[in-house]
Amino acid sequence: MQYSREVEEMVCVKKGPNHGPAPIPEEGKWVQSREIKDISGFTHGVGWCAPQQGACKLSLNVKEGIIQEALVETLGCSGMTHSAAMAAEILPGKTILEALNTDLVCDAINTAMRELFLQIVYGRTQSAFSEDGLSIGAGLEDLGKGLRSQIGTMYGTLKKGVRYLEMAEGYVLKIGLDKDHEVIGYQFVHLGKMMEAIKKGVDPKEAYEKNVGTYGRFAEAVEYIDPRHQ
Repeated sequence: MQYSREVEEMVCVKKGPNHGPAPIPEEGKWVQSREIKDISGFTHGVGWCAPQQGACKLSLNVKEGIIQEALVETLGCSGMTHSAAMAAEILPGKTILEALNTDLVCDAINTAMRELFLQIVYGRTQSAFSEDGLSIGAGLEDLGKGLRSQIGTMYGTLKKGVRYLEMAEGYVLKIGLDKDHEVIGYQFVHLGKMMEAIKKGVDPKEAYEKNVGTYGRFAEAVEYIDPRHQ
């Protein structure tokens, strides 16, 4: 290590008390983190690409600095889905510092990793006050039954009004309108549950019919429209 002449000629002054870093909450404990292995937690981050054509929600479960579980959800750009496939393979096994400095293929995923890293190292994780943190597999629980991302897709124009296309419950089949042509409910099919039933041998038509549901005052509507074709 090299020192400048000015520093070499300085008088040595003894350092005072060193209390170390401020403790942060991690999995039900207060931790003074000094090294990567001192970091644990489960949390989420959201990122976007430079042209803002798409976004990524990234969820990581970190134990002693090592990523044990990764959930990569993308929206908007078709190429991002393939990038997510690669990122989900790349991330587990890396330290959070390695992951921060790894090309995760898509700019939105890289940005999500940056935002998530900040939450983790500052002790702002979802599991900060959960004793022993969340088990590996917590990411799948975020997806719920059917293991599909919670997607909301809505479209509207001034001339023709709003169209509900996809809700958390599923793919919207019909929108119910009242006498004033205002939306009062919708009908949907839960695609995740439907596909699970089909894989278990249920007839596709039966699986479809059993997973159709409604929300709001759909039954009271005076008119029903297909949001994709009407």
